[in-house]
Amino acid sequence: MSIVLWVFQGLLAVLFLAAGALKLTRPADALTGLMPWVEDFTRLQIGAIGVLEVCGALGLVLPGITGIATWLTPLASAGLAVLMAGATVTHLMRGEAHLAWGNVLVLAAAAGVAWARLTSWPL
Repeated sequence: MSIVLWVFQGLLAVLFLAAGALKLTRPADALTGLMPWVEDFTRLQIGAIGVLEVCGALGLVLPGITGIATWLTPLASAGLAVLMAGATVTHLMRGEAHLAWGNVLVLAAAAGVAWARLTSWPL
């Protein structure tokens, strides 16, 4: 089961690292085509979301790789789940229910990793 968790952690880390880097390196108007929701947020808010995503991605894998502060992994995963809850609400409020399901799936994966690392399979 630990290998399955590592696979999920790795996939989530790649997803959030890429999404966060995109938000941090592209101007807001360039993101609108990929992420129409950015119209509802300031550049500072978009950047903050990007920082949270990058930090969460690093928190998913670095503690386990280094063996340092492994307690951070379930916290990072739980934080990313909360971020995805916010993303789901944002899509629903914008009338984009067809886009919210992806956020719900990522939320479930992140919450599952957090739960597993806190209970049955800690690092």
